[in-house]
Amino acid sequence: MRRRGQRMYSKQAARQHPKIYIYDRKRNSHNLVVNAEGSNLSPSFSPDGKKLLYSSTVGGNADIYEMRLSDGDTKQLTTLPSTEVQPSYASDGQSFVYTGDKVRAGRPSIYRYNFATANAALISTAGYAASPQLSLDGQRLAYLNGRKAAVMTLSTGHVINLAETGLDEPARLSPSGQYAIYPTRQSNLGGPVSGQSSQNGGSLVIHSLAGNTSYAISSKTGGVVRSPIWGR
Repeated sequence: MRRRGQRMYSKQAARQHPKIYIYDRKRNSHNLVVNAEGSNLSPSFSPDGKKLLYSSTVGGNADIYEMRLSDGDTKQLTTLPSTEVQPSYASDGQSFVYTGDKVRAGRPSIYRYNFATANAALISTAGYAASPQLSLDGQRLAYLNGRKAAVMTLSTGHVINLAETGLDEPARLSPSGQYAIYPTRQSNLGGPVSGQSSQNGGSLVIHSLAGNTSYAISSKTGGVVRSPIWGR
């Protein structure tokens, strides 16, 4: 995840637990911000850039924490005896979505945590659901639906299953919320998606949610294309 001029990431060195860093592009510096014992993963900047969410096993099970970047003050937000990971803020900063398996271990679902009430509500999906992201207007949810990249309209529960990516990666919504992008091994070299395997092994697919059309952009250098992020 990133904010203007900065990018946040988790890194695991040999024989060490994963730590979270912020890369400052202007200063070309990598600043360690989370070094708790355990696995520290899935960082997400708050909309105002003053806080971050992340998951950590510092307490045993994976739970979600929020840190104030100005002084490092940290709060544990989930305390369930299950796995809570992949937090992502809503654009208004009043809530966030995350993946949890409190109903059935190893069978993740998506929840929305409200800061005002300190409660989380299940977002109803069919079966395995993970890697959630809300659109900026809060009307859509992009996620991994089983092995498929999918987008849900939250007001109706209508789901568009875009494709089985072959990479277990979700779609990511554009700032306008009108497009979704996802990586796949199942598209042609440029042009409309046809289900044929790319000869270079990896492509990005941009899907118009309004027009229900898709276009593939293939890697010209080979290898697997993963984890695209929209600019603003």
